[in-house]
Amino acid sequence: MDRLRQRADFVAAASGPRMASPAFVVQSRPRDDAGPVRVGFTVTKKVGTATERNRVRRRLRELVKRLDVISMRPHHDYVIVGRRAALDRGFETMFNDLRSALSRLERQPPRQPSDPKPHANSRTRSSE
Repeated sequence: MDRLRQRADFVAAASGPRMASPAFVVQSRPRDDAGPVRVGFTVTKKVGTATERNRVRRRLRELVKRLDVISMRPHHDYVIVGRRAALDRGFETMFNDLRSALSRLERQPPRQPSDPKPHANSRTRSSE
């Protein structure tokens, strides 16, 4: 597994399907290349001080390290957004939450681009 580092990859993953748990949100995005699974971590300042954010990030990284690669789809990017509850939640509970979120993401169909809405001025006239 590789790490996501560039902002464009994080933004692209944000537009894909997501699953939430009390301690984190998992976002997913399929890629068109043959590269390995990539994972990125985000913890906002709303979570707490720098020390608390780093602790959440370390816990999330350890969860992914202990996770079997089979749980993640090949050729996908995943972003895990940490929440404040990750500070106090039990590690085994978070691990089960992550496995559950990944399996739910796997069952979820990919998002289709929505049809553009017609403009009010582009109405068709039936008889003129």
